[in-house]
This record gives sequence, structure tokens and C-alpha cells, in this order.
Amino acid sequence: MPVGTQATVKAVTPDELRALGAKIILGNTYHLHVRPGEEVIRELGGLHSFMGWDRSILTDSGGFQVFSLSKLRRITREGVHFQNHLDGTPTFIGPETSMQIQRDLGSDVVMAFDECPPFPCSYEDAAKSLELTTHWEGRSRAWWHTQPEEGRPLLFGIVQGSSFADLREQSARSLVEIGFDGYAVGGVSVGEPEPEMMKAVEWSVPFLPETAPRYAMGLGTPPQLVEMVARGIDMFDCVLPTRIARNGTAFTAEGTINLKNAPFTRDPRPIEEGCTCHACATFSRAYLRHLVKAEEILGLRLITLHNLHFYLTLMRRIRASILDGSFQEFREKFVSGYRVWKAEE
Repeated sequence: MPVGTQATVKAVTPDELRALGAKIILGNTYHLHVRPGEEVIRELGGLHSFMGWDRSILTDSGGFQVFSLSKLRRITREGVHFQNHLDGTPTFIGPETSMQIQRDLGSDVVMAFDECPPFPCSYEDAAKSLELTTHWEGRSRAWWHTQPEEGRPLLFGIVQGSSFADLREQSARSLVEIGFDGYAVGGVSVGEPEPEMMKAVEWSVPFLPETAPRYAMGLGTPPQLVEMVARGIDMFDCVLPTRIARNGTAFTAEGTINLKNAPFTRDPRPIEEGCTCHACATFSRAYLRHLVKAEEILGLRLITLHNLHFYLTLMRRIRASILDGSFQEFREKFVSGYRVWKAEE
């Protein structure tokens, strides 16, 4: 799912997203609550109408912002009191508040309210956080089921438990007992090493029903997506395709390339040979490097389009390989041939 934090996938129009084949995008409950406010969006016909997007939208619960705004928050059993990041206005979000905001936004898939513990985290703190998260998620579901069933969006629960196998299992089993339409693995990609990330998924997925969607939140690099699919994950969102594009970095099947680098000054090739995106079909690496170095907006737009195309195409290739029985071969070839991106490149 391309990430549209502020009711927009950065630098890309809804028409371009549709042309890329995006079926669902992600919006951010906290940021839209703070600006422009769910009341404004509701009055203007809901998030789909507001942003001109006629396909599905998933909104997160605001729980990750509770994690990222740790210096501005006070957590109680009722919810989280904090000062918003824009003007310091006192704000409160709890399970029922989060559900109401997402209902007002008009989401198609709604996430239960949770707390995301930091990494590293002691067992005692992780267990305390998980107990609160399970309480909040139960309240989220209870509120959601007071709403009219007709037209009611799907509600997903979120597995937490930090880097502890028994807590992950406990969380997953508790959520299945509560009952949700889908299940996410949360608390990953919060600074932990990749092996810890994989373990968190491996400790969660076996206890989630195969008949429900399973979603890894905030992930990841292309090889991580492939490896997560191998572990039973169905859905992903990630800001990497758009974020690193704004720094001139593009994805290819062999890894990333930073188009700011001097070797691309006279390079007549597209970003990736055989890619059918507009950037690759029309422009050279040399031209894109020129745009990025000249700080022309078109450069970051074209690289963003390419990166989103790359991610969406990767998922299509994964689905096709599963259907024809060649996924394991695809996995081994893709992961072994991919060069890990480093920020300093």
C-alpha cells in the first residue's frame, strides 16, 4: 500500500496511482485528525471524496504516533494525552476516539488502537504494554460493533509483544479470541535488527488464521517483502519508495542506485532496463540526475513514480509465482541478487 500520510501520496496524483495499479493506499489517523481535522473531511464527503481517490483506503489507529511522540505524551488506561506536534495543543486519543476519527474519515479498513513499545524493551515493560494494548483493542472492537453493520469497514487487530516469543503468541491468541476481520503484526521496523524483525513475524503469524489477511505494518525493503511473504504475510505499507525518491534514490531488481552520483552524468540508460514505468520508458539516468542535481520537482516525481511502480510490480510478480508454484525459486533468485541499500550511498 502506497503511504498517503496527509491524504496524499507525496508527489503523485490519484490518476497516476490508478495507472500504476494501486488498489489501496494508507492514510494517517493522527495527522489527519490534527490537520485539517476529521470534521472537515467528513463535511466534504469523506476521505475518498476529499482526496479524489475512488479505491480502498486503510487508516492506521494513531498508535504509532503515540510511540513517535513519546516526549509529548502521557499514557493512561483510558488513552493517551499529548501535545500535538504542530502547535502544542492538548490532544487526547483513546480507543473510542481513534475509532470515531477513522469512522468520520470514511476508511475502508480501520486499525484498532494500540501502543507500540520501543526497541529495545525489557520483558516487564513489554508485558505491561501488551496488557494495555489488548485492553485497548478489545475496547476498539466493542465500539466498532456498536456501529450499523451495513457499510461498516473492516477492523484489523494489531499483534504486539516486542521481541519476546511468548508475548507475541499471547497477543495473537488474544486478538483471535476477540475476533477481527484481519490481523497486523505491529512493533516492527522500530529500530530493531532485521533478524529480530523476522522473528517477530515468525512468532506471530502461526497463531493467526490463514483465512484472514495478515499485514506487516511499516515494511519494508524489497527483499524484506519477499521474505515476509514466505513467512505468511499478505499486506504491507512502506514510505521507502517515496521517501528515498526525494533523495534521488531509485529501486532496481539488483538493488538501489543513487542518481545524484557522478557516474550517471552521461548514462543514457533508463533507471532499469525493461521497466515499463513512464520514467524508464521516456528518460535517461543522465536526465534524471540533472533534474535531481538542479532540484527540479519533476526529478523527484519521476523517481517516485518509478519506485512505486517497482514495488507494485514486485508484489504482482510474487502473486504470480505463488500461483504457478515457482515462489521459492523466485524468492531465492531475487533475494540473493539484491544489494542492500545504505543511507550514505
